[in-house]
Amino acid sequence: MTADLSIGQVSERTGLSVHALRFYEREGILAEPVRRETNGRRVYSEDDVDWLEMCIKFRSSGMPLETIRKYTELIRQGPGNEQARLDLLRSHQEHVAAQIEELTECLRVITYKVDIYTDHLNRGTADTLWVGPSTNANSCEESA
Repeated sequence: MTADLSIGQVSERTGLSVHALRFYEREGILAEPVRRETNGRRVYSEDDVDWLEMCIKFRSSGMPLETIRKYTELIRQGPGNEQARLDLLRSHQEHVAAQIEELTECLRVITYKVDIYTDHLNRGTADTLWVGPSTNANSCEESA
């Protein structure tokens, strides 16, 4: 039996605000309806926390709420739509892989620039890095 968790406890565990948790509930992002105590307070389970943590990763990776909602709806429908779930996840996987490639290229450029600055600082020529192209005869590699 899993322990019942309050909205505050779930907020603390997931890093989502209470407002965000209520929003996720309203938007149909939770796999199971949130249970309520007799006084109306929300009661969450460990499964809810696990689901929310997965949704947080989806959001952090750029998955739109609409896509998370669609995935959630497929889960709620139960067996028989596994291919649709896989297609949705593969599509997002490809999107994330493309983001990683782009960020890797960005990191390459930044690392290149860091190396240039490090070299110039070590040689004592860093004062030439911010000189505009019209007054600096150095190559592109040496300009800021």
